[in-house]
Amino acid sequence: MTSPVVQKPTVVISKKGLTKQGVAVLQTLLIGLTSVAELELRHGIGILTALALCLCAIGGVRFGRKGSEYVCAATPPLAFAIIVFVTLIGIDGVHPSRLGIDFIAALASVAPYLIASAAYAWFNYFKSRKG
Repeated sequence: MTSPVVQKPTVVISKKGLTKQGVAVLQTLLIGLTSVAELELRHGIGILTALALCLCAIGGVRFGRKGSEYVCAATPPLAFAIIVFVTLIGIDGVHPSRLGIDFIAALASVAPYLIASAAYAWFNYFKSRKG
């Protein structure tokens, strides 16, 4: 007797690059790993996290699919703020004065890089919508 051969459906990816979800996850992971490592090792946010923010913006624009520009622009600042806030709660505890000072200091230390990377990502988003 012959048994019927079942063919598996082939999945064809029509476009190269990361989806919106992939861009958001990879950006969040990279920012999270570098900022948590810097907070634990150096007790402050510094140049490694700043460079990771710039790398996330450039990498998201470069490796994301068409249509993922908005996620690429919006994710890094939000991910950075949430990760730093949660990590500082874990390190400092819930002491509002200490937590507030550390959070503002973390944001201030990467502000130029965060602004530059966000400007680059938003520029690409508006350029893609125009054309």
